[in-house]
Amino acid sequence: VQCNGCGKTTQLPVPWAREGSGFTLLFEALSLSLCREMPVRQAANQLRVAPKRLWRRVRHYVEVARAKDDMSGVRYVGIDETSVKRGHAYITVVHDLEAKRLLFATPGRDHGTLQAFAQDMRAHGGDPLAIEHACIDMSAAYAKGIGQSLPNARISYDRFHVVTLANAAMDEVRREEMRSSAAAVREAVGAQSKKTLRQLLWGMRKNPVGWTHAQFAAMHWLQRSNLKSARAWRLKQPLRLVYSDAGASNNEEIAQGAMSKWLSWARRSRLEPFKRLALTLKAHLGGVVRGMLDGRSNAYVEAMNGLLQQTKTAARGFRNIENFIAMAYLRMSKLKHLPHNPLVPAVARDYGRYRHVC
Repeated sequence: VQCNGCGKTTQLPVPWAREGSGFTLLFEALSLSLCREMPVRQAANQLRVAPKRLWRRVRHYVEVARAKDDMSGVRYVGIDETSVKRGHAYITVVHDLEAKRLLFATPGRDHGTLQAFAQDMRAHGGDPLAIEHACIDMSAAYAKGIGQSLPNARISYDRFHVVTLANAAMDEVRREEMRSSAAAVREAVGAQSKKTLRQLLWGMRKNPVGWTHAQFAAMHWLQRSNLKSARAWRLKQPLRLVYSDAGASNNEEIAQGAMSKWLSWARRSRLEPFKRLALTLKAHLGGVVRGMLDGRSNAYVEAMNGLLQQTKTAARGFRNIENFIAMAYLRMSKLKHLPHNPLVPAVARDYGRYRHVC
């Protein structure tokens, strides 16, 4: 507003825009809704603005909404890391396993990330001492961080990570045998082409109920051979049965006994990858057994990490970690204090009924 008396121009606040924003509140709400559904660059093209201007609004509104977030009822958390870019750029993510939402994300994957989570939780009305359960992979850094920052949390290692380690051990045996005795492998399974060997690879990784006809044929001959790969597959498969039997019994003694038998078998298998796996699982046996019985897992966390990676791929990467974390909060934290899309009606409409007016 320009004063006729002194000639000075004074800026006055208006109810339809933030101070210094340059956009109306409705426009910002619409842009935030688009950024939740598509890459920011595409949303910027649709709205005919620079992507940097949208990123500033995403970070602003996420920060405001997180400042009002409530973590007072959090008891069960899942902790994992996900990559931001190639190399060793990772962030640690902490999810609420009950509410199915992202609580916290921060650069790094050491024990200090959980100290930062505990501080952030206190700032949002939560109590780190109230955390009863933490589901993690077998990271020594996360275990140390939980012991220091979440002392009342009981650690469990879910089935997903244990079976993944077993698959990795089996693949290591298979690759080593292909390098050292490729002719013996081809002769045992009748594989004269790379396609047959590929079917063997996927057949070893999958459950038998999911085999295709070609995978069934390749696995038929593998099971009747004396290859190390066959022994590794026979060793991996009973691990699934150990988990299913433990879940059916819901008894800690039965679960620990079954896992101990499998570990003894793995230690005597004369397969070095499985011997190392047995030592790893034995060192974390308490958490492994707890993960067999409590039914909680990081499956949701892994699924959200997959969606984050899809978001990163669709956006062709992110310029910095701060943008990546802001997008994770926007899409997965279920923040209640974000602006609502102005194009969505406040009351759901019933489009199944039509009223004809004559």
